[in-house]
Amino acid sequence: MERVGVDVRVTGRVQGVAFRWYAEQQAAQLGVAGWVRNDPDGSVAAHVEGPPDAVDAMVAWCRRGPSSARVEHVAVRDGRVTGARGFETRG
Repeated sequence: MERVGVDVRVTGRVQGVAFRWYAEQQAAQLGVAGWVRNDPDGSVAAHVEGPPDAVDAMVAWCRRGPSSARVEHVAVRDGRVTGARGFETRG
């Protein structure tokens, strides 16, 4: 099965709104692996890997975020596939 990886940075009102928790729930539902974290600049960063369609769906979710968030911009770039299993919150 083909796996792809992407690195995502989400800006806007994305910290203090349970973005990471909801991202974990969405990742589990989609079957993608990787991690999500709050960065000091107020953004949320994530690494997502898995089947291309599932990764695309996770990126689409990041563009919306949970209802309490206000996503202003999402930057996506190709990332390497690390063989991650599961999806976790970091920092």
